[in-house]
Amino acid sequence: MADATKYVIFNTKWGRFGLAANSAGLLRTHLPLPSAEYVKSRLLKNLPNPRYDSNLLKPLQKQIIAYFAGKAVDFSSDIPLRLDGLSPFTKRVLTACRKIRPGQTLAYSQLAERLCNPHAARAVGAALAKNPIPLIIPCHRVVRSDGSPGGFTAPGGTKLKRKMLNLEKHLPGSRQCFPLILNHTSRPGRAGGHFFPLSLFISFISAGS
Repeated sequence: MADATKYVIFNTKWGRFGLAANSAGLLRTHLPLPSAEYVKSRLLKNLPNPRYDSNLLKPLQKQIIAYFAGKAVDFSSDIPLRLDGLSPFTKRVLTACRKIRPGQTLAYSQLAERLCNPHAARAVGAALAKNPIPLIIPCHRVVRSDGSPGGFTAPGGTKLKRKMLNLEKHLPGSRQCFPLILNHTSRPGRAGGHFFPLSLFISFISAGS
């Protein structure tokens, strides 16, 4: 049971949010929707024998609830993620995207430049569309070079992407980072760091077993 998949669906101010993880790290997230059953069906698609656990990653649940309540939360790079089944290029894109801090945005072309592949903007967009862990990997912070939001494959589409960026625009510490920052050399300060130790991932899997 060490690698058993667990999941939880919990309430936020924006709707029901889903998490799925195993002992190695976070596998998937699902952005909030009104229907818990719809979130569950998408979250657990092709996951083997998932088991519900209301206490799964409780500190992370609290951070996500705080985020959608308008609190400053910076989902730490200490949170272990699993990106199994994705191509090496897609993993590189998602890893680079994860470094975009709250209150900051990058153009697709600028994210491509960070990968030393400045002509790969379209490929970057395609890779972001495969992001299995939205919010924690903040693909909503990647926009078009003219500042318009661009695509967003999560349910809710561009409207949800705009709503998330607007929420972050009003977070404490984000006032000087918006409107959209398209200068990839900018390094805005971190807005309220919250860390999730790896040891909690190792221990959660035994809870309730």
